[in-house]
Amino acid sequence: MSAPCCAGQLACCCGTAACSLCCKCCPKIKQSTSTRFMYALYFILVTIICCVMMSTTVANEMKTHFPFYEQMCKGIQAGEMCEKLVGYSAVYKVCFGMACFFFFFCLFTIKINNSKSCRAYVHNGFWFLKLLLLAAMCSGAFFIPDQDTFLNAWRYVGAAGGFLFIAIQLILLVEFAHKWNKNWTASANHKQMWSGLLALVTLILYSVAVAALVLMALFYTRSEGCLSNKILIGVNGGLCLFVSLVAISPCVQNRQPHSGLLQSGVISCYVMYLTFSALSSKPPETILDENNQNITICVPEFSQGLHGDENLVTGLGTTILFGCILYSCLTSTTRASSETLRGIYAAPETEVARCCFCCVLDGDADAEERVEKRGGQTVIYDEKKGTVYSYTFFHFVFFLASLYVMMTVTHWFHYESAQIEKFFTGTWSIFWIKMVSCWFCVFLYLWTLVAPLCCPTRQFSV
Repeated sequence: MSAPCCAGQLACCCGTAACSLCCKCCPKIKQSTSTRFMYALYFILVTIICCVMMSTTVANEMKTHFPFYEQMCKGIQAGEMCEKLVGYSAVYKVCFGMACFFFFFCLFTIKINNSKSCRAYVHNGFWFLKLLLLAAMCSGAFFIPDQDTFLNAWRYVGAAGGFLFIAIQLILLVEFAHKWNKNWTASANHKQMWSGLLALVTLILYSVAVAALVLMALFYTRSEGCLSNKILIGVNGGLCLFVSLVAISPCVQNRQPHSGLLQSGVISCYVMYLTFSALSSKPPETILDENNQNITICVPEFSQGLHGDENLVTGLGTTILFGCILYSCLTSTTRASSETLRGIYAAPETEVARCCFCCVLDGDADAEERVEKRGGQTVIYDEKKGTVYSYTFFHFVFFLASLYVMMTVTHWFHYESAQIEKFFTGTWSIFWIKMVSCWFCVFLYLWTLVAPLCCPTRQFSV
């Protein structure tokens, strides 16, 4: 590769050009997609650092294998054994820096309507400089005076932001269910294939929900005891049945012809998942057996064996969890989703039924000028006429996600004993957060069904 080409690729890190450092064999990418991808990489990087900071295994391995570990810790003034760089307080500080980074860009990108302004150039470029800024903010948090007051205050800010991020996830789930049903029913009257596919998926969703309900009743209850588990499983199962009946009731069908069992099937599956997750996060109950020995009840017997390899369970679980967080961040920043979250409903439009209805077809987007860097990736500048997504809301969602990661990694309100290896150890705070999220999800979906009846003069479109 020639020197001018290398210089051009390095310039894209420090300048306004779109990121095109990938090899030429990579598929073409839109500027809006590449920008969100880069911010997502920053988010993943800081999240991994937070997980490492909460890991006693990593700390012990570093003490064992680093020959000058103590000298290095003293040199950077992190304590004799780098105790200032591990634990919940370190995660709070790092996430404070990441949250400040995204909140700054949230304010910086207010009312940007196209990618031609100077602020849009900053948003879509200068990646190396922004990485340095993120590192400086995360590092600077360790020098905040009066650490105790800061940590106590920041904990409440993180809890509020974490709850708001959960609410956004649930709103997007309800929007996803309505969008799915609307897309597939659009062509059901013209093609029998879509009607059959709609019925098949609905049947599968309800089969999964009923199977989950039965399995939880078998493994998380017993003939004597487990009263709270029985009540919660019964209540959540009854709520799923209730919203399903409301969705197909004549009064709702008259106002919302697209309402059906597909949406309620999606909600029912998610409610069953949250119920299972909450019961799994519940602290174990113990009783005395006939030999006066403590035994654990109200949990599956095989679950104790599954937690034998804590590193495997934690690694797999955290990967899935943060993958879902990242998906929520990226999907919530599309133009349609951000308008839904702000209570703005677009006018009904013609739907084209397709399996991958969440993705925008190539013909739907404005194909604009393509710029190909030598030795680099082809970048399509798709925001010359207008932004594809809300820059401000994009950064605001990542700001909330930073707070949610901080609270999740540190076990919410059980931060003092938190370890990443004990990530799935049951605590009452996590149990009730998941259970309340479950009920809030049902309430949101139920509101989308009855809102047109309560406010007949207002136009609703989902």
